[in-house]
Parts: sequence; structure tokens; C-alpha cells
Amino acid sequence: MTRARSGKTVIRKRKRIRKLCKGFRAGRHNLYRQSVVTLIRSRVFAYRDRRQRKRQFRRLWIIRVNAAARMRGMRYSELIAGLQRAQCEINRKMLAEIAIHDPDTFTQLVELARRHLPTPAAASA
Repeated sequence: MTRARSGKTVIRKRKRIRKLCKGFRAGRHNLYRQSVVTLIRSRVFAYRDRRQRKRQFRRLWIIRVNAAARMRGMRYSELIAGLQRAQCEINRKMLAEIAIHDPDTFTQLVELARRHLPTPAAASA
């Protein structure tokens, strides 16, 4: 009986791995064992960073909104608290876009938040 050899299967598998490693540097794209490890790590990073990207964008939007609010004499936390009291359901992404592209509207939002904040005298009493 003839011996079963898996040469074609193994070559096909390695070729597929090498194709996925296109663009990696040095031996990581053409040495099989190294490319497998690199590919696993890259997929771990991709999975993790898809979640981190959302956090990083939220941080960016908050920084932009805070900067725009402080230019108008209000802190970020006060702005958000005032908008919540005014029942203005606008998210941070849209606030950041408005702050950049439509400053007049953002000023109106700041004034709306300022009107709905409790007065300092009432807060301390």
C-alpha cells in the first residue's frame, strides 16, 4: 500500500499564512514559524484595538468639547450637567462636531446649559 503524504496540503496552508503576512517586515513575512506567531499577535492587537478605538475617540471628543466650552467660560462637567438638566440629548461626538464646524450653535448650547444650571446661592444654602 502506498504511503499517504500531505505535501500539497501543508504547502497550501503555509502559502495561505504567508499571504496573510504580506507587509510584515524581515523574517516575519517569509519564515513560517515566525510568521505564524506574528499573525496571532497581530490578530490579538486588532481585536483589542477595535475596542480601544471607541474609547480613544470618546476621549478626543471630550477634550474638544472641553476646550470649546472653556473658551466660552464654562467647564466640560458644567456643560454636560446643564445639557442633561435641559433634557438636550446630544452625544459627545455631535457636540465636538458642532464645536468645530458651527461655533455659533455651540455657543447657543453653552447658553442653554448655563440657563439650566442651578444658581450658586441655591446650591450652597
